Amino acid sequence: MTLRNLLPSILIGAVASARSMTPMATIAAARLAHRETSGELFLLDRPTFKYGALAMGVGELLGDKMKSAPDRTVFLGLLARVMSAGIAGAALAPEGRERDGAVAAVATAVPLAYLTLAGRKQAMARIGQTRSGLIEDALVVSAGALIVALATSRGGD
Repeated sequence: MTLRNLLPSILIGAVASARSMTPMATIAAARLAHRETSGELFLLDRPTFKYGALAMGVGELLGDKMKSAPDRTVFLGLLARVMSAGIAGAALAPEGRERDGAVAAVATAVPLAYLTLAGRKQAMARIGQTRSGLIEDALVVSAGALIVALATSRGGD
């Protein structure tokens, strides 16, 4: 097992550092598009969880622009990152290495949450909360979609 095998899991962990629900939402969207993950995926194959993950992803994008939005490093924010990164990291890991993928994603997401928060605060000071959030959304959602698209295959391939 090389680090390269876990690269999609590590990268989706980086996505989780900035937007906790985006990893699960992008995996759910990929599953709706009939894309297959190499790792086992139990929860997001159930319609309730699949559509719930999509709704939470959209809700997070909207809620992040509110003045009352908590920092991503508060306990519940980190817990959401751990859960989402773990699920997505396991799904993108090679078959049989789901645990390694989950660990790699979580180990990336949590420390990077502090770095992405620092960057966001600097951007907020320069261009405001809403504008900085929209830019961060565009970058993070695009990165998440690209990572998942490259790490999954069409059903039946």
